[in-house]
Amino acid sequence: MQKKIFSIIGARPQFIKAAAVSRVLRTRYNEILVHTGQHFDKNMSEIFFKELEIPAPDYNLGISGSTHGRMTAQMMEKIEELLLKIQPDLVLLYGDTNSTLAGALTASKLHIPIAHVEAGPRTYDKRQPEEVNRVITDHLSSINFCPTLQSVKNLKTENIINNVFHVGDVIYDSSLFAFNKAQTSSHILKKLGLSNKEYILATIHRAEHTNDPKVLSDIVTYLRSQPKVVVWPIHPRTKQAVTKWNISLEGLVICEPIGYIDFTWLTANAAYIITDSGGLPKEAYFHRVPCITIGDYTPWPETIKAGWNRLWTQDDWKNPRQDIRDYGSGKASHLILQHIINFFK
Repeated sequence: MQKKIFSIIGARPQFIKAAAVSRVLRTRYNEILVHTGQHFDKNMSEIFFKELEIPAPDYNLGISGSTHGRMTAQMMEKIEELLLKIQPDLVLLYGDTNSTLAGALTASKLHIPIAHVEAGPRTYDKRQPEEVNRVITDHLSSINFCPTLQSVKNLKTENIINNVFHVGDVIYDSSLFAFNKAQTSSHILKKLGLSNKEYILATIHRAEHTNDPKVLSDIVTYLRSQPKVVVWPIHPRTKQAVTKWNISLEGLVICEPIGYIDFTWLTANAAYIITDSGGLPKEAYFHRVPCITIGDYTPWPETIKAGWNRLWTQDDWKNPRQDIRDYGSGKASHLILQHIINFFK
């Protein structure tokens, strides 16, 4: 009888990671895919499933738009019901969202083994909800799949040693898949009137940047000061904040959130990227595009050391730029499958 793997996703980065892993996982196991509903915008959810050829979720919990505590509690309640009903052999979690934390807490209390994809990154800033989520999930997991050797070292420092594997970055797997599709199917540059390497791509969505009018205004001023046209697929939360505080976006090319194929093509052809995203600096590197991170930290210090990323408070990127071998060669999902096979032996 096939082992049952209960995979939990809820936010855009998790859709991207799950696309690569589910593709190989289903060749061997019965995967039950659960979407918590954390990202509810159609362009931030449904289109990713279609473009990345992710199987339709078996369950959609429809939980979004609440406080951290209420959202996590509601997710735990519904996840618990499903776990008791399905009795899976393993719970598979991705990244560091509230969906990740809810899955980890619930599975742990039911004594179901947990596998965590993208384990081990640290910013050591516990004011950041993602940092809290990833630390707790790493400590509760039976298997930790790390994207970098530094992530492995971080876990060792916290005495997490058994079943810790450096597999590379699963987003690299999906990024290569999307890039190959985008070369023949994306028309986003023509649609927005853009030329290759003649624009800057921006994404701003973190709550600490959108909840404070002074901070958000400073970021927008920074974007408007750039030497090339700035293209900004605006996040719903950011759009609401900009409207609320009447912040001018004059001179910027604003568009709605877009699918992953078009976004990958925008990323690959940008002169550089400005973002407060945790994952986008890595995706920029996969296409060898420089990145500027808005904020005081990054969970991916290797992108800065290699000269492909810098904080917006820094004057310039490090030179010469170097490759980051830790991220692997786009085969992380296959390594994850092999380690899960070994875990079940």
